[in-house]
Amino acid sequence: MNKIWLIIKREYSVRVRKKSFIIMTIVTPILLGLLIFAPSYLSSISSEFDQEERKNIAIVEQDSFFSDRLINSYHLKFIQIPESEKEIIKDNFEESSFHAIVEIIDANTINIISEKQISKVTSKEIESKIYQIQEKQNYKDANIDIQLLNTLSPQISFNSIILTDNGGETISNYEVKSVLSFVFGFLIYIFIFMYGSLVMRGVIEEKTNRIVEVIISSVKPFQLLLGKIIGVALVGFTQFVLWIVLSLLVANIAEVSFMERNQTGIFETMNNLLQNIDILSLSIYFLFYFIGGYLLYSSFFACIGAAVDNESDTQQMILPLTIPLILSLSMIEAIINNPDGQLAFWMSIFPLSSPIVMMVRLPFGGVESWELLLSFCILILTFLFTTWISSRIYRIGILMYGKKASLKELIRWIKFKS
Repeated sequence: MNKIWLIIKREYSVRVRKKSFIIMTIVTPILLGLLIFAPSYLSSISSEFDQEERKNIAIVEQDSFFSDRLINSYHLKFIQIPESEKEIIKDNFEESSFHAIVEIIDANTINIISEKQISKVTSKEIESKIYQIQEKQNYKDANIDIQLLNTLSPQISFNSIILTDNGGETISNYEVKSVLSFVFGFLIYIFIFMYGSLVMRGVIEEKTNRIVEVIISSVKPFQLLLGKIIGVALVGFTQFVLWIVLSLLVANIAEVSFMERNQTGIFETMNNLLQNIDILSLSIYFLFYFIGGYLLYSSFFACIGAAVDNESDTQQMILPLTIPLILSLSMIEAIINNPDGQLAFWMSIFPLSSPIVMMVRLPFGGVESWELLLSFCILILTFLFTTWISSRIYRIGILMYGKKASLKELIRWIKFKS
């Protein structure tokens, strides 16, 4: 046990001191913060700039039907111009005071002319106003009372209510739960690949530098494999915790910026969105399945690293390993549509897909305790079995040089008795 601890300590200390680890730990939350908050922030700035200047929209029509009914807004001012001025404005758009020309051919054909692509917000506002004017006129021509028609339109509010275990009721938040499912599933996928590949590259590096020949003289291959897997797992856990802390710091900075602009705070918005969702329990489950999924797949990655001499030879071996993960990721939408179906159940029990699929199911609730226990027990038992298999390949492959092992050789290594 002491030897395994020394290997864990070595793997952990070597990796957390690397510049790449420090840079990625600091930079990733900042980049995520920019990705999440920057579009909203820039959009608010853009809106303020847009509001500073009211856009003049020229209306060209044979009569004044639409011109008399178009109501100016905070953003747009509608001005009817003679047909003769249309060509003059088109030839000198930059010098004119108009942002666009709305040419009304008839009630069914309307052209919006501009020198540059106008914004979607502007075009939608113009189209909406003209559509409403024509719609009211159509009702009037058909002798339909618009006020009566409005009173006949049903005003129904649908609430999806879910019964809780203690007999209470809670309002479903399907959209937010769907987003959480995608986020959890994708993060599990990324973390398994990111940290699993670290184990594989570490094994290949030790083989290439012949360091392992010295190490293997002091410890058993199984001890070296287990120490390496756990050591990298602790590196991942450390980085994960630091990401959470730094993300909260970035969110606090963004919160101050949003509040200064008289916008709804980020934490207030998040609290509103995550109402009726047990985010603490989901975070704990995420940690369990992140660790379980990593342990399972990292044993495979270590086995692949031991069976090859360089990273370029790993591609063919990694492909079969990635199929369950890619399939799980591609099935997220189907699982969200029916989180309690047979497909969702069996994929959340099967160990190679359970880390992703179970985390997709959990935000929607309805997962029984025995399902969670069965899924996690099978995941851990499979990890122990695959680690034993991998260690048998690892003990021989770690000292093999010069060629990539075939499937027959791998099977022979597993059966070999030392």
